[in-house]
Amino acid sequence: MELRRFFDQAVRASFNDLAIADEPAATYLADLLTRFARTENLFPAGVALPRLETVVDMLLEVQSAWQEDTPTFQPEHEVSVRRHIGDYTMFMTGVFRERVERLASHAFYVAQGKRAYHFVSEHARATQRAAPYRRLAEHFESFASALDYTRRVHFRDGAGHRFFGLAFE
Repeated sequence: MELRRFFDQAVRASFNDLAIADEPAATYLADLLTRFARTENLFPAGVALPRLETVVDMLLEVQSAWQEDTPTFQPEHEVSVRRHIGDYTMFMTGVFRERVERLASHAFYVAQGKRAYHFVSEHARATQRAAPYRRLAEHFESFASALDYTRRVHFRDGAGHRFFGLAFE
């Protein structure tokens, strides 16, 4: 089965089980899972740092985009980094919830994810593409919980809680 189709079916089945009726969010989350199945998309190269592996790295990347006196001055880069912060925190609090809670980062991840998606929705509002980002910001915890449910119900294999070879737990 194609990976994108697998994630789409898993997310939609979970949304149905949990009585969440949000087509754009389901589509977005299935796309997010598909994108992050590849580690290089989860931890992309940055401008300020060679690889963005933590939320703090990503926040430093946002800050570096606005350094006017450097060749890396790219204020428009902030939007893509903020979207990645939202996606990364949604993914981690949804798929690797226990790890995030064990590191006592859950509240930080939720706050940063909401803030990031809100920023992207405000930026996208001018182009009429704000719809999923505003809902992701407003219902971050619900969608992260739906991803956690999706992982527990649809992603189990013989190895336990492994997701495409990533062992975060």
